[in-house]
Amino acid sequence: MSGRRRLGLVAAAATMMAAAPISTIYASWTWLIQCIIAVGVVCGAATAARSLRAPVWVQALAMAAGLLLVTTWLFRSGDEFLGLLPSPETFTHFGALSTQAVEDMRGYGIPVPDRDGLLFFTVLGVGGVAIVVDLLTVGLRRPALAGLPMLAIYSVPVAIYPESVPTLPFVIGAVGYLWLLVADNVERVRRFGRRFTGDGRDVDVWAPSPLAAAGRRLAVVGVVAAVAIPLAVPTFSSGLLTRLTQTTGAGPGDGLGGAGSAGKVDLFSALSGQLQSTETVPYLTVTTNDPNPYYLRFGVADNLTPEGFRNQAPNGRPANTEIQAPPVAGSRLPQNTYSASVRVTDRFEMPMLPVYANTTTIANIDSAWFYDPSLQIVYSNRRTAEEAEYSFTYIAAEYTADALRQAPGLAPENTIRQQYTQRPDLTADQQAAVERIVDDRTEGATNQYDAVRALYEYFAKENGFSYSVQTETGSTGSDLLDFLNNKTGYCQQYATALAWLVREAGIPARVAFGFTRGSESSEPGTYTLTNQNLHAWTEVYFEGFGWVPFDATPASGVAGAARGDWAPDVDATEAPTASAAPATSTSAGPASSTGPGERGDRDTDEQVPGAAPITPQGPRWPWYTAAAVIVLLALLAVPAVLRSSTRRRRSAPASAATVAAATAGEPEPGRMSILGPSPELEKSRQDAHAAWAEMLDTMIDFRVEVNPAETPRNTVDRLTRSESLSPEAASAAAVLGSAEEHARYARTPLTGSDLGGALAQLRQGLSVHAGRRVRLQAVLMPPSVLRHWKTAIGDRYAAVVALFGRWRDAALRLSPRRLLVRSR
Repeated sequence: MSGRRRLGLVAAAATMMAAAPISTIYASWTWLIQCIIAVGVVCGAATAARSLRAPVWVQALAMAAGLLLVTTWLFRSGDEFLGLLPSPETFTHFGALSTQAVEDMRGYGIPVPDRDGLLFFTVLGVGGVAIVVDLLTVGLRRPALAGLPMLAIYSVPVAIYPESVPTLPFVIGAVGYLWLLVADNVERVRRFGRRFTGDGRDVDVWAPSPLAAAGRRLAVVGVVAAVAIPLAVPTFSSGLLTRLTQTTGAGPGDGLGGAGSAGKVDLFSALSGQLQSTETVPYLTVTTNDPNPYYLRFGVADNLTPEGFRNQAPNGRPANTEIQAPPVAGSRLPQNTYSASVRVTDRFEMPMLPVYANTTTIANIDSAWFYDPSLQIVYSNRRTAEEAEYSFTYIAAEYTADALRQAPGLAPENTIRQQYTQRPDLTADQQAAVERIVDDRTEGATNQYDAVRALYEYFAKENGFSYSVQTETGSTGSDLLDFLNNKTGYCQQYATALAWLVREAGIPARVAFGFTRGSESSEPGTYTLTNQNLHAWTEVYFEGFGWVPFDATPASGVAGAARGDWAPDVDATEAPTASAAPATSTSAGPASSTGPGERGDRDTDEQVPGAAPITPQGPRWPWYTAAAVIVLLALLAVPAVLRSSTRRRRSAPASAATVAAATAGEPEPGRMSILGPSPELEKSRQDAHAAWAEMLDTMIDFRVEVNPAETPRNTVDRLTRSESLSPEAASAAAVLGSAEEHARYARTPLTGSDLGGALAQLRQGLSVHAGRRVRLQAVLMPPSVLRHWKTAIGDRYAAVVALFGRWRDAALRLSPRRLLVRSR
């Protein structure tokens, strides 16, 4: 295979490796199969053109034609010539796919399903990059520039991913780019003939190139540094320690993905993707003694941009401590305290816990969860809610229209009004259109509630509004005005539009995310919530009452929708009474037959059968801290325990009587006798060696130099002189040295010596002249143990290096290059 053909194949493979980050966007692998086919056709077209020695511009046309044919085949409209050649209807179909892709980008959250429009864009983009990479690498011989189009592929998931793109796809793409550079340089080096090292020495044909090996090492170091530095430096990310304690990665395509920091989850994208899913996924089960519960909340979007509301990073204190009581109009409204318990499935992978509004206490959670009293949400930067079980208490207020009309207006300098009435800058025409709607609807309103109610009733069916998960695009340049003109959308559009109009009227508003009431099971007070119950609604702030919910979405399109008498169903055929029943959803269960305006007179302390009791729970961090301290102390005590055990074992040698018994039968002087092997003699030698090893370790513990090349006698003499030992300690050292000499060189070991006592005497003598720090370290963290560990690690490392060296030598002996040299 020629060098250019080989480079073309490497360029195609590197392009597919650079496309690895796209796997974080899709829920399945259809895109990968289609891209492999497209890139393979492009590579084949380029190879065929080069075989005919065509110029570069002909190669480019051949690759473009191949990409057009494979795209036509993968995304057929049914009107192609011979089923493969594009027709005018084919390009019309491509335009429709492009329009569909743009709509899907707006409506779907990641991971996205296999939508034809998105797949069409992906195949076309990856195939186009394959053409550019091939031209730069093979045609122009500029492989370094090929990294720019490959980087363009990587920038797509980086731009839209709610968290950072996982590390593995980046590594795969980086390896592909480095492979491309190496292949080009190897092809260039082959033209020089002989290979050489950095200092000019020749390299055999069969041997690996030192320069190539250095290049591979530099490539590995570069990739590792590119991955490790952004993880470790807090300026680039949340820091290595934070990332290691987080649950990372996106959830499955049929789950509510969003693991990681609560402030980085795009609630609108996550919600829209689930509402358009045709599969029903159970998320949680809630049991409460509230006879008419309202909506569970888990997120709030309060930052208004030209594209709509966006959620910001929450800020709060640990949720397992005391929670600041929310304002619920004091005694001006009837209110009750209820309890609820929640069991979350493994499909709800959001870093937020669903709770009812006005939560007062939360139990059965740890310090990883925080409560933001302003947003009234429970969140975590390290955990997700999947498989969580917790309970909480909350205050349920019975809002009424008459009571809300008494709420005083907020002064312009009020902090809440300043924060929650901010609006983005629009063009003059856009601003005039929004103001016209607000002025027309609120004309004649004498209080804040009547103004909000007028804007709320604007989204009635009689004004042309209808519910649909498939939104329509417009030409106004504003998503809000597009929805107000088309008057078709789902809960996100309704909640955003109402909050925007309320803010335009100078009243604080925001968008809340959570679940509708859901369907009640056979057990009273127990509700099952799925992805079909995900919902968004508007919350308006009333002074003295707090945040009051207004759900402008048509109740007929929302499963488990609830309405109260302060915000009744505007599409109801009959006007609500004082105890207004909520609108019944077409897909709602029995739970949607009553609303928060119909709360009964049940005892607030009554507990629903089967509900988990609310029990106070203290903070768990002291237990975790104590356990961590115990484990740390146990680890620190390991060297001291090992040293003490070794000392006891070495300091109990056998009695010299056994040696005397073994040598009792020695011959008279002048006569030769062969002393046979004796277990007693061997045991005595081992005891002498053990006592000498203990003496050397004792010297190491007390910072006395040990020279393995010295004889025992020289070591004893140097120790006695350098440490100024007492006569008793010096005598003990002499006994230990003499015992080691006899064990090494004499026919029989030394007899009649108490080696254990000598070791104790020597240790006491060394400790007298040692400083306090040295004595403490000799007991708590003995240097002899650390030295043995270091030596053992070095020996293991040397053994592994030698093993790999033997494997490498064996591989070189079987190298085809070496066989080719021998055959010449």
